[in-house]
Amino acid sequence: MLHPEQVATYPFAGLLPEELCERIHAWEEALEEEAEEREDDEEEDHPVGYQYDLSIPPGWRAGGYASWHATDPYAMDCANCATPMDLLLTVDSSEWDGGSGSWTPLEERGLRPHPAALPTAVVAGNHGELNVFTCPTDPGHPARWSVQ
Repeated sequence: MLHPEQVATYPFAGLLPEELCERIHAWEEALEEEAEEREDDEEEDHPVGYQYDLSIPPGWRAGGYASWHATDPYAMDCANCATPMDLLLTVDSSEWDGGSGSWTPLEERGLRPHPAALPTAVVAGNHGELNVFTCPTDPGHPARWSVQ
């Protein structure tokens, strides 16, 4: 049974302007310092981080942004017309993991990622994700893909 939901996603951190990356890094460091000061507060396991909690969710997705966590980002341009391609689909090996707590479905909070986060039993690459890109100019142009 599928339970799709619409979520806001943001670009992979390595593709953001350097100044914005520096601001995000400073914000994350401030959150970490606050968490260290509240060591006895058990409510918060770890502070929120851009890459794991706010940017690109794990799991199967249609559209949004591709993660480049296994390789450096590289251009996904159409081989026929050189137009930058759009992410059509992401096939992920798991729906969530230990590092992406904010994306864990509410009904699965408190469960261990294995086996709860592997409902499809589909494995892409070495337990990564397959990103399929299409040409926005002509859907007849060949798709491209990356495995992360």
